[in-house]
Amino acid sequence: MIAHVRGRVAAVTLNSAVLEVGGVGLELMCTPGTLASLRTGSEATLPTSLVVREDSLTLFGFADDDEKSIFELVQTASGVGPKLAQAMLAVLSPDGVRTAIAVDDVKTLTKVPGIGQKGAQRIILELKDRIGAPTGRGAALPHAAIAPWRDQVAQGLIGLGYNAKDADRAIDAVAPDAGELPDVGSLLRAALRTLSKA
Repeated sequence: MIAHVRGRVAAVTLNSAVLEVGGVGLELMCTPGTLASLRTGSEATLPTSLVVREDSLTLFGFADDDEKSIFELVQTASGVGPKLAQAMLAVLSPDGVRTAIAVDDVKTLTKVPGIGQKGAQRIILELKDRIGAPTGRGAALPHAAIAPWRDQVAQGLIGLGYNAKDADRAIDAVAPDAGELPDVGSLLRAALRTLSKA
C-alpha cells in the first residue's frame, strides 16, 4: 500500500497530477479541488489510495487524510467503485458526505453524477452506522485564490462527463458567487448543483 506521495509537481491535467518521486513520475487521479491546490514545479505531499484491478494499478491522490478515508469507506458500499467515490468528493466535502448519509439526505447524494435515488438509498443504508459524525472542519477542500477559476471549474465539469456548453452555462450561473478569492472546490460544487437542477 502506498500511503502518501511527496515530490515535485511535474504536471497537472484535467483529472490528475504527476508527482516526480525519485526520478519516477507517478500519476495521481485527483478531484478538481485537490488539483486546484497544486502548482507545477512546487513540492506537494498527497495522501494516496492504490486501487488494484486485473488490468491496472491506479493511484488516487487527496487533499488530506480525511478525504482519503471517506474515499475508501464509501467504496465498501455495494455499487460504489473508485470513480464514483471520487465523483462524490468532487461534489461534496468529506463532511458533506457524512452529513448527507447521517440525515438520510438522498437529494444531496443524487447530485453526484452516477448516483440515482436507489443508489443513494443503498449507500445511506450500508454506511449510516459506519460513516461517523461530521468533524466540523467545514469544507475540507483547499481554498484556491486563482484568477482563472472559470477554466479550472470547466475542466472539472468536463472531467466529470459534462459537455463544454453545459459547463459554461453552469459557470456563468455561479460566477456572481466567486468574489475576490474564489474557492474552486465550492464553485465546482455549486456548478454541479446548477447542472443537476437543469
